[in-house]
Amino acid sequence: MPPSIPGPASPLLELAIELDRTGPRPLAVQLADALRLAATRGQLRRGDRLPSTRALARHLAVSRTVTAAAYEQLHAEGWIAGRHGSGTYVTAAPPGAEGVSRGGEVHEDESASFRGTLLTPGAPWAEGIDRAAWRRAWRAAGDNAPATLPHRAGVPEYRAAVVEHLLRHRGLVVEGPAENSVLATGGTTSALAELAASVLPRGAAVAVEEPGYQRAVEALHASGLEVVPAPVDYSGVVVDSIPEHVSALYCSPAHQYPIGGRLPAQRRIALIERARAAGWLIVEDDYDGELRYDVSPLPVLASMAPDVVVHLGTTSKILTPTLGVGWLLAPEWVSQAILEYRELTGTRPAPAGQWLLTELARNGDLGRHLRRLRRELSGRRELLVATLAGAGIESAGDRAGAHILVPLGGADSEREVLARLRARGVLVDGLSRHHRFEQQWYGVALGYAACSREELRATLPTLVRELGGE
Repeated sequence: MPPSIPGPASPLLELAIELDRTGPRPLAVQLADALRLAATRGQLRRGDRLPSTRALARHLAVSRTVTAAAYEQLHAEGWIAGRHGSGTYVTAAPPGAEGVSRGGEVHEDESASFRGTLLTPGAPWAEGIDRAAWRRAWRAAGDNAPATLPHRAGVPEYRAAVVEHLLRHRGLVVEGPAENSVLATGGTTSALAELAASVLPRGAAVAVEEPGYQRAVEALHASGLEVVPAPVDYSGVVVDSIPEHVSALYCSPAHQYPIGGRLPAQRRIALIERARAAGWLIVEDDYDGELRYDVSPLPVLASMAPDVVVHLGTTSKILTPTLGVGWLLAPEWVSQAILEYRELTGTRPAPAGQWLLTELARNGDLGRHLRRLRRELSGRRELLVATLAGAGIESAGDRAGAHILVPLGGADSEREVLARLRARGVLVDGLSRHHRFEQQWYGVALGYAACSREELRATLPTLVRELGGE
């Protein structure tokens, strides 16, 4: 029996790994193959911590050289990654395989550890933030005196800045005092989690776009809610297909994630009529509603039906997700329920990011950044779409946001394309990650914000070749 290993247990140590010590294949190759297969089968999952090379060598009764070589190979392929001072973790699994992350995007650890060109959706153009404006805003934010009591609803100046932002960039007029309806949040997912915990009855059914944002699904599940699919097409959620028995619908009408369509006016009206008739809440995730490049965006649902719509916004796509700042606009009874929940649990969004956004807005730096952001991403999108079209490759999605969709014929095609691109140093996202129920969509979502324009241009020939262009 191998000796017991002290310290935190790893799922890897529970696997029966058999190494052929008499065969011609090196032990390191056998071990790497075994770990790769375990991740594919779901025996090892993204986020699982692996034992150290020394501990695994003792467990398998092999030389540490063997385990180190196996880890090095898997690290180079992007299956595992080390975190400084923490250890080594599984970071990847093939799309559609058992045990693949159900997160709506490529896992953050995977993107952070990947050494290549990131073309994953959901990431902002952080390099485009004016560093002088950024530093100036932080200095001004730091001049605010420490608060004695927490602002459960959010810093008042921040909430006022959000009202102005919604008017200027989303055409949404907030009626009445901001304190009656606008709350600061930690982002759209945390806002949805608070809504689920404080407003929606435990066990109630909530419809979520399918395919859709899987972190929203997990947030709803964590609050004991039933999630049911709301099918989408290239124009967004199909209103007539939403199940009758739901208490709420979570959707992204401005730029459906991940397909990229915009919900037409006729469907918006039909959706609001169904919600009012059935007593639903509509949760409108406006995650990148500021980013449209062809026409003015359609009015947000909250401006059409403030009585049944909870509007969620975030700075994660226009600035950076590390800021952890968003907002919620809802009927007053919903806002009050969330405030009572915060009071009971002692939770509230952190004020630092709120003060930063307030200062960026106060000086006009936020507006300047958004104008620059729209110009840059519009040009990148045109470059990407035109290159693919010139090679005979179909793409989908409105002229908006920071990603497009390239449809593919099936699961095998999707897996093969992702693997080939990864092998050539390009990380993209597959639609398989965005399904929770029966899968009907296959393809890759290409983000064009996280990399530089030069990286995007240099990667285009690889994309054309691996996506099947002539």
